[in-house]
Amino acid sequence: MRVLSLSTLFPAPPRPAFGKFVANQMGAVARNGNTDLVMINPIGLPPWPLRTRAPYAALATCPATSDCGGITVYHPRFTLFPLIGGDSNPARIARAVLPLVRRLHAEKPFDLIDAQFFFPDGPAAAIIARALGLPLTIKARGSDIHYWGTRPAALRQIRAAADQAATVLPCSAALGRDMAALGIDPDKIRPHYTGLDRALFRPTPRADARAAIADLLPALPAPAPLLVCPGALITIKGQALAISALADIPAAHLALAGVGPEEAALRALAAASGLVDRVHFLGQVSHNRLPVLMSAADAVVLPSEREGLANVWVEALACGTPLVIPNVGGAAEVVTTPAAGHLAERTPQAIAQALNALLAAPPAPEDVAATVAHFSWEANAARLIAVWQQAAR
Repeated sequence: MRVLSLSTLFPAPPRPAFGKFVANQMGAVARNGNTDLVMINPIGLPPWPLRTRAPYAALATCPATSDCGGITVYHPRFTLFPLIGGDSNPARIARAVLPLVRRLHAEKPFDLIDAQFFFPDGPAAAIIARALGLPLTIKARGSDIHYWGTRPAALRQIRAAADQAATVLPCSAALGRDMAALGIDPDKIRPHYTGLDRALFRPTPRADARAAIADLLPALPAPAPLLVCPGALITIKGQALAISALADIPAAHLALAGVGPEEAALRALAAASGLVDRVHFLGQVSHNRLPVLMSAADAVVLPSEREGLANVWVEALACGTPLVIPNVGGAAEVVTTPAAGHLAERTPQAIAQALNALLAAPPAPEDVAATVAHFSWEANAARLIAVWQQAAR
C-alpha cells in the first residue's frame, strides 16, 4: 500500500524537534514494512518582508526534500498570513501541494491520502484526495478540534473533510466525543492512541537520575521533592497554576522544562510569590534528556487548559513518575489507577492537595510504569496501518 501523508506538524531541517511525535509514529509505520510512505510537510512562509524575520527566515532555508529516519519528506512552500489567515490556510496548502502530488502520483500511484492534523491538514488533504479520486483518513490531536472547532469558517471545513473521510482518528475517546458533538459522524470515529519509545522512556533509579541532571538543577537540595512541569511556556499549559500551588507544598522545588512567550510573566509570578529559589526555568530540554529529568521527579504536573491525549503524560508514567493533571481530554483514559497519580481541578489549592498526597504516599515506580505497558509506537503503527488498509479497500 502506498500512502501519502500530509502533516504541517513534522520535523524539518530548520526545526528538527517540531512535531517529533508525528515523526516517531511515521518511523514506526515505515519500519512495519507494510506501507510505502511518502510524507509532505508544507512550510508556511509569509509575504516579504515578514519572511526575512524570525522565525520565518530560518524556515525559508528549508530544502525542498529531506530524510527523516529513512522517510522521504517533501517541503513545499505555501503563503502564510500570520494572525489573520488561519481559516484560509487549507486552500493555499492544497494549491501549493497539488502539482507535486500529481507528479508523484503519476510516477507511482498512491492508494490513500492521510492527514496527521485535523486543521489545516485535514481540509487540505481532502482537496487533494478529491482531485486524485482517493480515499482519505484524518488524525485529530486536540487543539485542531478544540480551538479550530470554535471558528465557524474552520469548523465548516472540518465537517466537510470529515464527511469525505473514510475514517477519522482522535487521539483519545474523549476527543472523539468532542468531535461527535461538533457534528462529525460517530460511526467514522476510531480512537487511535499515541505511541511510546519504550527504549528511551523507562524508569531510572531516582538517585541516579538526580545525579545525571545535576547540571540542569545545581541548586536543588538533595532531599527536596522535585516536581517537573514539561511543555511550552504558553498560557493554556497552566504553569502559573503550578507555581501558585508550590506555595502550599513545603520544601518542594518546581522545574519548568520548556520555552515560550510566558516565561517573563512566570518568572515575575515566582518572584512575587516569594518562590524564586524554588522555581527553576530549564529552557528547552532535549528529547533524550527528558526521560532522566522525569525519572528524577517525584511527580509531573501539567495543569493544561486543554489537551487531546498528551504524549508527555504517557512518557512520564513510563518513567515511573506519577501525574497530577486536570480532567481534560483523555486524562481519565491515562490516569486509570492510583499508581498513575491524580486528576485535580485547575486551581492552585486542588493541585497542591493532589501533589501533597503523592509526596506523602508515593507509588512504586514499577507500578506507575505498568499503567502504560500497552503503549508503544509499534502498536500505534500497526493500528494505523490496519485503518489505512480498510479505508483503501
